[in-house]
Amino acid sequence: MMTKKTISASRASLILFLCQMITALEVPLDPILLKELSQPPTITQQSPKDYIVDPRENIVIQCEAKGKPPPSFSWTRNGTHFDIDKDARVTVKPNSGTLVINIMNGGKAEAYEGVYQCTARNERGAAISNNIVIRPSRSPLWTKEKVEPKHVREGDPLVLHCSPPVGLPPPIIFWMDNSFQRLPQNERVSQGLNGDLYFSNVKPEDTREDYICYARFNHTQTIQQKQPISVKVFSMDSLNETISANLSDTDFYGAKPLTERRPTLLTPVGSTSNKVELRGNVLLLECIAEGLPTPLIRWIKEGGELPINRTFFENFKKTLKIVEVSEADSGKYKCVARNPLGSTHHTITVTVKAAPYWITAPRNLVLSPGEDGTLICRANGNPKPNISWLTNGVPIAIAPEDPSRKVDGDTIIFSDVQERSSAVYQCNASNEYGYLLANAFVNVLAEPPRILTPANKLYQIIANNPALLDCAFFGSPVPEIEWFKGVKGSILHGDLYVFHDNGTLEIPVAQKDSSGTYTCVARNKLGKVQNEVHLEVKDPTMIIKQPEYKIIQKGGQVSFECTIKHDRTLLPTITWLKDNGELPDDERFIIHKDSLAIMNVTDKDDGTYTCVANTTLDSVSASAVLTVVDRPDPPFDLELTDQLERSIQLSWIPGYDNNSPITNFVIEYEDGMREPGVWHYQTEVRGTQTTVQLKLSPYVNYSFRVIAVNEIGRSQPSEASEQYLTKAAKPDENPSGVQGIGSEPDNLVIIWEPLKGFQSNGRGLQYKVSWRQKDVGDEWTSVIVANVSKYIVSGTPTFVPYEIKVQALNDIGYAPEPAEVIGHSGEDLPMVAPGNVQVHIVNSTLAKVHWDPVPLKTVRGHLQGYRIYYWKVQSLSKRRRRHVEKKILTFSGNKTHGMLPGLEPYSSYKLNVRVVNGKGEGPASPDKLFKTPEGVPSSPSFLKISNPTLDSLTLEWGPPTHPNGILIAYTLKFQPINSTHELGPLVEIRIPANETSLILSNLNYSTRYKFYFYAQTSVGSGSQITEEAVTIMDEAMASRQVDIATQGWFIGLMCAVALLILILLIVCFIRRNKGGKYPVKEKEDAHADPEIQPMKEDDGTFGEYRSLESDAEDHKPLKKGSRTPSDRTVKKEDSDDSLVDYGEGVNGQFNEDGSFIGQYSGKKEKEPAEGNESSEAPSPVNAMNSFV
Repeated sequence: MMTKKTISASRASLILFLCQMITALEVPLDPILLKELSQPPTITQQSPKDYIVDPRENIVIQCEAKGKPPPSFSWTRNGTHFDIDKDARVTVKPNSGTLVINIMNGGKAEAYEGVYQCTARNERGAAISNNIVIRPSRSPLWTKEKVEPKHVREGDPLVLHCSPPVGLPPPIIFWMDNSFQRLPQNERVSQGLNGDLYFSNVKPEDTREDYICYARFNHTQTIQQKQPISVKVFSMDSLNETISANLSDTDFYGAKPLTERRPTLLTPVGSTSNKVELRGNVLLLECIAEGLPTPLIRWIKEGGELPINRTFFENFKKTLKIVEVSEADSGKYKCVARNPLGSTHHTITVTVKAAPYWITAPRNLVLSPGEDGTLICRANGNPKPNISWLTNGVPIAIAPEDPSRKVDGDTIIFSDVQERSSAVYQCNASNEYGYLLANAFVNVLAEPPRILTPANKLYQIIANNPALLDCAFFGSPVPEIEWFKGVKGSILHGDLYVFHDNGTLEIPVAQKDSSGTYTCVARNKLGKVQNEVHLEVKDPTMIIKQPEYKIIQKGGQVSFECTIKHDRTLLPTITWLKDNGELPDDERFIIHKDSLAIMNVTDKDDGTYTCVANTTLDSVSASAVLTVVDRPDPPFDLELTDQLERSIQLSWIPGYDNNSPITNFVIEYEDGMREPGVWHYQTEVRGTQTTVQLKLSPYVNYSFRVIAVNEIGRSQPSEASEQYLTKAAKPDENPSGVQGIGSEPDNLVIIWEPLKGFQSNGRGLQYKVSWRQKDVGDEWTSVIVANVSKYIVSGTPTFVPYEIKVQALNDIGYAPEPAEVIGHSGEDLPMVAPGNVQVHIVNSTLAKVHWDPVPLKTVRGHLQGYRIYYWKVQSLSKRRRRHVEKKILTFSGNKTHGMLPGLEPYSSYKLNVRVVNGKGEGPASPDKLFKTPEGVPSSPSFLKISNPTLDSLTLEWGPPTHPNGILIAYTLKFQPINSTHELGPLVEIRIPANETSLILSNLNYSTRYKFYFYAQTSVGSGSQITEEAVTIMDEAMASRQVDIATQGWFIGLMCAVALLILILLIVCFIRRNKGGKYPVKEKEDAHADPEIQPMKEDDGTFGEYRSLESDAEDHKPLKKGSRTPSDRTVKKEDSDDSLVDYGEGVNGQFNEDGSFIGQYSGKKEKEPAEGNESSEAPSPVNAMNSFV
């Protein structure tokens, strides 16, 4: 810091401010100001202190400087003036001090070696350059020498010397062969820092004739080659053979065997050495050792640690490298070489010296007349450098005196300067390792204030950010700066603003109300100047909907959203990046206004996607990661180990999981001997497992492959492993599924499931089949058969038990003893029929049959059950015979009774019973005749109403299709239906059974009637049939009716009524279909048919039904699930003869109370009334139907 002890604090701060300002004025100077202000010279560019030039090119020694007025240049060479005009080869670049020495046309670079220094001078002072030492580079050839071949014994150390020629700068050394291939190096063979090639111990493979050392001189881009060195390594075996061939048998001499030895150092020699390195350079320490086995090198620093982040090991740890060394790195470094036989070490004492380096370099000083200032020059080094001052290139001791300056060691103090005090001062800091030279000028100026910032400059910033309003200025003395806001604003001050020394006004957190015009005023004792700038504060750009993390399967598509909000005066642009780089140039990437879509996603699309919203003032971004998942890559490098007869270990390396963890591995095998190309499942393991122990079967040529599985799916199979053929062995198991059954009464057929695939365990698979009759003490009969699945034993008794076993065998031997199974020889038809057949009538449609079982010995086979054949002989009511259709019910097991459902009432039936085994049926029992009692009839076959008059209707009907007994009467019920669909009183008429028509008189004219008609037997009433009819009107009413019917209003009314009725019908139909207890069901419950007695199902009571014959005219199968309500409504086309839906195993259906369903089925022609009771009203649906 620039200070003066005798001046006030305010003056000291002003001097400090001026010192800081000069830096601001220099970089950069305003172009107009630069033309007007005087400035001493400043060196801006110069050649390096140690300048090695290419002797084949012109020598260019740079020296550039600036100043006002522009400086002139002069040079010295080796401390004396260098007269450029007297040497035609030397020219100076225009408007520059740079020398160009032309040696391309016969000149020699050596003639211009020396120390050069440039001086730049104008009326304000003189600046000088460093001493520039010019030396031409040299790349001399190797001196010719005779290189002797190297003969060395195996295991001995060897050093091949390079000894390159001394060049400028030193060459880079490397070893290659005749093919220009670098020689391989390792812990045993390596190149030292001096270029020599060191062998810790030689091997026979080191023998070669082309060890060539090359020296590359980078400055001249040339490579020099040493003569090839031949190395011949003698192995101990070959050396002993040579010796024995040249000596007699009496000589006892031989080369010593290869012996191991402890390490010794090849370089450096001795146990200690010293190393001096300069601060800031790279420290290289080297230890190369020989020994057998090859020793390894380790480095330590005594009393300390090796510096972290600056220590590196090179040349297989034989070289210790420390970069940017400092005085703290001085100390003792020890290298230790060790092998199994021992160790050796070497200690290197490192001393770090330092060429001079700056602590405080002198800085340019701009003062106004009468002001004070200081130049400070402080440097350090080891040893400590000497500081000397020059002024305008002349030692200050012999320079013209200036009363305003005083030299105090490394500081020059200026007081009450005047314009004549302007000069350039040089500070030189030097010691034995180098020097530093710095120029710093003192420029005394008297200038009124100037503002360098352009007038009316516009600043635009984002709200809540700092706003920096520039007011770059110049003046001498340094002007004071003040800021105002608005046209008539007061001076700005306080915590809301920060005032910088360079004139800048900072608003730390600018808000929208910070916008406006700001005025900067600069003043000193020589004048005053002001400038206006403008500030606009904008709303920040924000991403209101950011992209989100996505996981997508390969081949799918994904979209990232990015919605922004911004200041309306700014134009934003949205850019998408992938992994902080540009998006791939791929048409799959589709950029929309607020989103990025990626189609057909691939593995390469995995990464981080960033949405960047830019305006001219700000930039915001948001990122999201896309993880592309897919089925895993197949495993690879399958390896078989631990190969045993019955097991093997399989290992593999998993493929890439494609961002979805592998959950398990599936192992498959191929039998290359039996089913090449067919892969079978073996086992599976967890996804973290990469080895598995597999169980093997004998005599299988195994190959294995592995499939990886993750949540996405299965990978492609791996490549197949190597094949592994297991040895043959006896079968481990016998065939399964062994059975003994007979196909004929006198044979036994033995069948089994043959062994499959590699279950045979070897060649020549056969089976030993053995049998003997059970419980008679016979010996086993055996036969060996080929690889088949059946053997037939002939001449056996009918249906006797046999003990059977089947044993596998192959060329190696037999499987374990098999288990015995029981089989039977062939069956024959049963011999006797069931006896004592009895029939018990349950009701008019159901009968129960009893019989005595046959003796089991007479069955001659497996008893499967009993079969009842029954058929209708005739209907007792019709008194005519009909085509006979025999029906069958089968009762499984040893049953002695069964139920016959679905019989026709008032009919004559016959039946017989037979026993059944696996061969077939036995003889039938004698036919048994039985009759069913009367039942209720079916509905009349038809009801026809004709000849309507004013008060009468004629009814005609047909008798029931199935009277089910003797008809005793018909019942007719009817009731009127008025115009409001209400039902009138119910009238009942009983009609003799022999009548087929009836005329109803005394009816109301023009009235609709509903009729219910059914027949009766002594058992009860049958199903009813319904019909509706209307009596006619008189002529007057008919004419009025015709007139009304032709009126439009009436037609419209009728259409509306019809629509309403249709809606009501739909509603009622929906309600009926929802279930519940209908009126029909209620009547069923109230008046159950006495002929249908409830019964519990007995196991097997109802047998399996089938029909032998069918009469297409009279016998139709009952529809499955049909229901006959007790109000006698029937479907007249349904037959009551069929039992196809009943019996054991044929999905028979019964009521909840156990009664049989369907024996009275018939056609339901109209909606029924509620049974036979007159107090019940007909269905309202039917009432509505009367108008349709």
